[in-house]
Amino acid sequence: MTPKARAEAAAAAMWANDDASRWFGMELVEVDEGRAILRLPVVAHHCNGHGSCHGGVSFALADSAFAFACNSRNVSTVGQHTMMSYLAPAHVGDVLTATASELSLTGRSGIYDVRVTNQDGQLIAEMRGFSRAIKGRLFEE
Repeated sequence: MTPKARAEAAAAAMWANDDASRWFGMELVEVDEGRAILRLPVVAHHCNGHGSCHGGVSFALADSAFAFACNSRNVSTVGQHTMMSYLAPAHVGDVLTATASELSLTGRSGIYDVRVTNQDGQLIAEMRGFSRAIKGRLFEE
């Protein structure tokens, strides 16, 4: 199995049980080994009292991209620590894209950067995620 095929199979297994990402309205756009792209159109129920996309919603998008990237090798992996920086607001009608990329994978620990941009390529937020592999696989190989 190629690394990309493994990543796609792992993503399909995760997506089938990922009620949260689907509930938010996310779309899984692309996966590869150590990389994932998810998209989310911002609608009214994603917005806070300031009329901008709630930080928790953009964090959820970044966190889901992080999850698909760090599980791309079919090793069950969870987030251990994250930090998010919000750089610009998003609003109803914007389409946010979270692109997660692996920076380092050593033993059971990984480091991933996630960039959240809008439809114009404007950087909305950045997240760094630290992962930890646990026991188990997402699908049988």
